[in-house]
Amino acid sequence: MRQALEVVGFLAAVAAVIAVMLSAVRSVVLPRAAQDRIPAATTAVVRLAFRLRTRHLESYEDRDRVMAMLAPVSLLAMLATWLVILIAAYTAMFFTVTGRSLTGSFQLSGSSVFTLGTTSDSRLGPSILTYTEAALGLLLVALFITYFPSIYTAFTRREAGVALLEVRAGDPPRATTMLTRFHRIEGNQAWLDDLWMQWEAWFADIEESHSTFPVLAFFRSPQPHRNWVTAAGALLDGASLWAACVQHPTDPSVQICIRAGFLSLRRIADAFGLPYDPDPAPTDPIAVQRGEWDAAMRELEEAGLPLVADREQAWRDWSGWRVNYETALLALAELVEAPAVPWVSDRSPVLAPRRSRRSIARPSSGRRARRSSA
Repeated sequence: MRQALEVVGFLAAVAAVIAVMLSAVRSVVLPRAAQDRIPAATTAVVRLAFRLRTRHLESYEDRDRVMAMLAPVSLLAMLATWLVILIAAYTAMFFTVTGRSLTGSFQLSGSSVFTLGTTSDSRLGPSILTYTEAALGLLLVALFITYFPSIYTAFTRREAGVALLEVRAGDPPRATTMLTRFHRIEGNQAWLDDLWMQWEAWFADIEESHSTFPVLAFFRSPQPHRNWVTAAGALLDGASLWAACVQHPTDPSVQICIRAGFLSLRRIADAFGLPYDPDPAPTDPIAVQRGEWDAAMRELEEAGLPLVADREQAWRDWSGWRVNYETALLALAELVEAPAVPWVSDRSPVLAPRRSRRSIARPSSGRRARRSSA
């Protein structure tokens, strides 16, 4: 009976080692979105601890200063979790193979994983375990070191777009500010065509990086009131206003940009298990009220933009665009605790009726995103 328990314990320890190494490969090496429980659980625990720390803080600046450490601490906690599981698994294997006490087995495991050489066993079986644990420990640390350049390179690319949007859309970014500045400064649609194409590429970039490295979503901008989610929301609202409410020559680039945006946000939401409706109807309710939209229309009209005459149809078209990205956008804003920005993070996602649909959705084609002309 004892031998059977030892065999089962040894095999369970081997399975734990395999799980740790697969987790590291999925998180660091595999160039695609692959959800893994160990990093996800580690980040969730660290995030809970940080939220408990900030729940009594009144000002956003104070909360932002604390939450800025969430992503770095999560990364270190992820490495620590891998190493702890590895040490525990090898402790169990050494306990089975060497006949040492748990304390002696732990000392041998710790000495092996960190290649300290303070404890050893010259027998063949323990020596094989010692060398494999040392190799796997070094491999984990090496993989983790290579993780940082990828993370910070993607972060730098993302933040460059966020900073440039502040020039165009203000601080905090607003869709109406972006279109008003375009009209007053440039007035040439080619300027906006370039903007839509730049942000189409930006959305494609964050989709790939933030679904592959989910911890990137929690890295906060260098300036407290900048945030990648609010920048995405302001840009998408501005693009939707341009597509639905402003008279201009046919502009397929803006529609492609909106589509790239909502597909990107949905796939990032998938990485965190956030629910959304994969195929919303254009008439589904949205969190932006008609009165808020009317105020935005008056602002654009006063700035001199040529708005479409049929406001009812413009409202239906605009809400038909927004319904595709709103639920994922508001959920991500809540997840990363973004600063308050109109139409994005200034309203709770629990107010969005479609959040009650609990299924985790697959990215859709958005075929019903708008009326048939879309």
